[in-house]
Amino acid sequence: MEQAIFAAGCFWGVQYYFDQVPGVTSTIVGYTGGTTEDPTYESVLSHATGHAEAVLIEFDDSKVTYETLVRQFFRMHNPTQLNRQGPDVGENYRSAIFYVTDEQKEIAEKVISELQPKYSEPIVTEVTMSGPFYQAEDYHQKYTEKTGRGACHVDYAPVN
Repeated sequence: MEQAIFAAGCFWGVQYYFDQVPGVTSTIVGYTGGTTEDPTYESVLSHATGHAEAVLIEFDDSKVTYETLVRQFFRMHNPTQLNRQGPDVGENYRSAIFYVTDEQKEIAEKVISELQPKYSEPIVTEVTMSGPFYQAEDYHQKYTEKTGRGACHVDYAPVN
């Protein structure tokens, strides 16, 4: 199994969306990209940790490519909004790709350069090497699936 980490605003809807992608075998919501060890939801919301709400994805690369996941990531949010998505504002809601390998970095940068002409504003998605990923509290895991709420800003267009 391979891993990928994406941040595209509120992690509830992002997790739900990626769970629909064939070849994704598991998803975990959590926090990454900041400086605080073992952050909590409340500390991340305080904007003092530097962390983004993110989703750690395990996927079977014989069924779905990393490039496909990157393209799905760009379908579900507005990558031209700096530090916000929908009604959520703050660096914890930023658009970011946390790459695990140099190949993932190259793929992410290639897709961004291909997609940029389709937007009237610059894509502000951060592309940075992954660091520690801290799993969010249990009540956040599969939140949309459990509650039927929490879709946030994510547009549920078919993922095929």
